[in-house]
Amino acid sequence: MTWLWAIIVGLVLGLIAKAIIPGKQQIPLWLTVIFGMLGSVLGNWAATGLGVNETGGIDWIRHLLQLAGAVLVVGIGDRLWVSMRGRKKHAT
Repeated sequence: MTWLWAIIVGLVLGLIAKAIIPGKQQIPLWLTVIFGMLGSVLGNWAATGLGVNETGGIDWIRHLLQLAGAVLVVGIGDRLWVSMRGRKKHAT
């Protein structure tokens, strides 16, 4: 069940990150989910480092850090995806 939640959170965070980033992202949905999961892990790591990962009630700061991580990873990942796909098209 943990993996199912990780995929759901990754999908939601990845889609929100794609909506926040200006312009059109060219990464496929499966990569959006993976990048959203990676951003969630990055946000959890940052929350642990700041000491705000376990609070009473809803962990708003942790969730914002997860979203910020997803925006960062989706933004960088999209640029890498476009540059790799562009090189492949020119190589053939």
